Amino acid sequence: MSLKQNLEKINLNFDEKFYERCDIFLQLLQKWGKVHNLSGSLKDEDIYENILDSLYPLKFIDEFNSFADIGTGAGYPGLILAIAKPDKKCYLIEPRVKRVSFLNFIKNTLELNNVEVICNRVEKVNDIIVDLVTSRAVTNTSLLLDLTKNICEEKCKFLFYKGSMLEEEIQKAKLEHTQIVRRNERNYLYYKGKE
Repeated sequence: MSLKQNLEKINLNFDEKFYERCDIFLQLLQKWGKVHNLSGSLKDEDIYENILDSLYPLKFIDEFNSFADIGTGAGYPGLILAIAKPDKKCYLIEPRVKRVSFLNFIKNTLELNNVEVICNRVEKVNDIIVDLVTSRAVTNTSLLLDLTKNICEEKCKFLFYKGSMLEEEIQKAKLEHTQIVRRNERNYLYYKGKE
């Protein structure tokens, strides 16, 4: 099944430009990935699965105006969300120079005017404010909440792509108002902050 068929099957619909950009992203990731260690598997189906994984939360999260993706790496989920939501301001925060070079190359190639790539650790970033923070497999939930407090507006929401340790992390962080959505091996933690 194609990426488009897989997304439409879960009621996520995008225009043709989105799919064109995803195809270019896939080709460039495969090309760069052979030289630099940017991502795990570079097979088409694995990249498509990562795109699907990145976009799945659009089914259940609230509307947002701006977001910061922490530790974007090869672009999951932040760059993919930015391609899907070109009208939303996106900050990709990544400390590793090679990955930042790749993200900037993709941003410029795809003409993603909504994207700003920041080469830094998130705790050192203090000149942006967002209403959504995303992160995939970076660190534990408590630490992520603490590291990102300087970039969050008052009613900021958090979307963390997690594995199996989630319940433990939620208890440790003493979180309320959380929504957990499961898909395959993935746990999406959507936290609406202190309401």
